[in-house]
Amino acid sequence: MLAIKRGEKVLKDLFQKKRKYASVSAKSIQKDVPQGIIVKCPDCNAIIYAKELEKNYRTCTKCDYHFQITAKERISYTLDQDNFFEYDSDLSSCNPLDFPEYEEKLASDKQKTGLNEAVITGEGTIDGIPLVIAVMDARFRMASMGSVVGEKITRAIEKANVKGYPFILFSASGGARMQEGIFSLMQMAKTSAALKELDRQGGLFISVLTNPTTGGVTASFASLGDINIAEPKALIGFAGRRIIEQTIRQKLPDDFQTAEFLIKHGHLDKVVHRSDMRAFLGSVLKLHAFGGVHHE
Repeated sequence: MLAIKRGEKVLKDLFQKKRKYASVSAKSIQKDVPQGIIVKCPDCNAIIYAKELEKNYRTCTKCDYHFQITAKERISYTLDQDNFFEYDSDLSSCNPLDFPEYEEKLASDKQKTGLNEAVITGEGTIDGIPLVIAVMDARFRMASMGSVVGEKITRAIEKANVKGYPFILFSASGGARMQEGIFSLMQMAKTSAALKELDRQGGLFISVLTNPTTGGVTASFASLGDINIAEPKALIGFAGRRIIEQTIRQKLPDDFQTAEFLIKHGHLDKVVHRSDMRAFLGSVLKLHAFGGVHHE
């Protein structure tokens, strides 16, 4: 009996297919790939080479998902090369309400982002046409609107008014900054008043809403453009989806609060792919006869 079993084992070993390659787990492969070489798309799960992502304006080459980008990246994609002068880079938030741990969180975000606040403002050119620009950066307190964010945007609007330049603003925000309470909420009125004066003087305001633009930012300056545009699939809204559904006791459409939904309902003028944004903005500026002339 023992001999029979040994014979079966010999035959089994003889005819068993040998593995040509050793199996390697996906996790071990990921460990061997240097960090930053590949990126996983959060929308379609495609694996993309980081260099390809950069060439494609940080949009997915498979599903066109628009990754979040920094304010400095946005400026480099939008303005003429090496033609940007920053305003008010030294302005920084304090803690007017003595909110617990707020100062520590601000210090952490400053170190992480290299910024003093959640928005960069300044002037530059697109196709040689001068303009004032403001770009919000979601890495800093989710680009929430505190008193310094409101102040920098207001000053930029006023500068555009004085110089006679068009004003372009890229929004990306979680809304008002709760740690600053009423000081934050007052920025809605302040920025809106500045935009009203820009409009009264005949100035042009182009508002670009990116993912996400929510809360008090949506309810104020982000929605007041002479031309309101957005990137594809950007989340844009005031209250959260769940709160609205609980309030009205209805199920909302799957694409609710997306750029595509809003353009269908008249809240936006156009949805523009990031790779086409600079060309589109240049066309709008030329259409409105801005050619670099200083207007007094």
